Amino acid sequence: MTGDQDKAAGKNAVDVKDSRRDRLKLALRENLKRRKSQARGRREPGAPSESANTSLDDAGGEKP
Repeated sequence: MTGDQDKAAGKNAVDVKDSRRDRLKLALRENLKRRKSQARGRREPGAPSESANTSLDDAGGEKP
């Protein structure tokens, strides 16, 4: 009887590891897609850059 319980516990642990592995695989894939999308956005010539010299506070366009 205890052998059956050990096998069940071992199988359950394997299922948990497989589940975790699948979740991590999916998260890594989504992260890679997001990073590729960001890289493509940086390469586009017409896209605004983060290092622009304008500020949201400079609505009038005047320099201090």
